[in-house]
Amino acid sequence: MRLQGKVAVITGAGSGMGLAMATRFAAEGASVVAGDWNGQRLDTAVASIQASGGTIVGAQGNIADQATAENLIDLALSTYGRLDVLCNNAGVMDYMQGVGELSDDIWRRVLSINLDGPMFTSRRAIGHMLTQGGGSIINTASKHALVGLTRNTAWMYATKGIRCNAICPGATVTNIGETMLPERMDAAGSERAGAFAALAPASLDPTDIASLALFLASDESRHINGAIIPADAGWAAV
Repeated sequence: MRLQGKVAVITGAGSGMGLAMATRFAAEGASVVAGDWNGQRLDTAVASIQASGGTIVGAQGNIADQATAENLIDLALSTYGRLDVLCNNAGVMDYMQGVGELSDDIWRRVLSINLDGPMFTSRRAIGHMLTQGGGSIINTASKHALVGLTRNTAWMYATKGIRCNAICPGATVTNIGETMLPERMDAAGSERAGAFAALAPASLDPTDIASLALFLASDESRHINGAIIPADAGWAAV
């Protein structure tokens, strides 16, 4: 049991990579708080993990909302009494627009979920991790700004036992495409994105990302801090 006795908060845990993380972490002994905006998927995930003998509670809500994000951390503390691991995994896609075509609502939606949410949860978690003497924060980095937040957090709290690393997934089979309305997709941007996507050596399974997250959450990675780790079958080497 690589996470025996540890408590983990995982966002976007109702499906895809987040569900794979929650399932794997619980199987390795962690007590899990799972967050997701889709209540039905979240309930199904929680029931499945509990049926397998895992310890998990769920909380539905939009991570972009500060109160919702902070409640996930508070729920871990009120339910399990501590917090050891925070996986900021929830994210949405844009519509493949260039900056010249980008609309304000999409700019705000993507950044509020993919960046503000991780900041809210991390800020709430840090104080508790400092009190207990350490912890591990794992960001699924979809945006440049989250890489910066990862590195800043890693450096600022490196002497306090708190680590922060980022996973940069390549083409991974999830349902994130549901966050993209077909009628709003930018044709030129999609063509450019498609040309790059075609170079991906392979598509990953969510469990591949969960395996890396498990390592970063465990004490086996105690000296890994501030790392930005591609998990993309070599796509970044193109």
